[in-house]
Amino acid sequence: MGKTIIHQGSAGAGQHTKMVNQILIASGMIGLCEGLLYGYKAGLDLETVMKSVSVGAAGSWSLTNLGPRIMARNFEPGFFVEHFIKDMGIALAEAKRMNLALPGLALAHQLYVAVQAQGYGRKGTHALMLALESISNVKR
Repeated sequence: MGKTIIHQGSAGAGQHTKMVNQILIASGMIGLCEGLLYGYKAGLDLETVMKSVSVGAAGSWSLTNLGPRIMARNFEPGFFVEHFIKDMGIALAEAKRMNLALPGLALAHQLYVAVQAQGYGRKGTHALMLALESISNVKR
């Protein structure tokens, strides 16, 4: 349970706020994994890269907390891929109901479906790296 409680408004506002959170995480996770994959393929020392980029505009909770876990190949969950797929599905359904196009979320959803199809549904959301490595035929 979170420590900060902020009243969002009338019934349903909290659920919509959670969807905003999940949308932000989904898009950010693509950037995190693609950035680290690029750095790896370019032959960079990823720990040095992390020191450089984590303190600037690219810095985020996910980069600071999940980046090192990705580099250590630790994909144990904080939040399950299968639950993330469910949440993204809810957000996409609500967006459709609102006649709102969210192509970035749709892409993230499809990438996470690929993660689950590869057998990683019970891993953490940062296991997206495994699907991206597979797509690019990167063996680590």
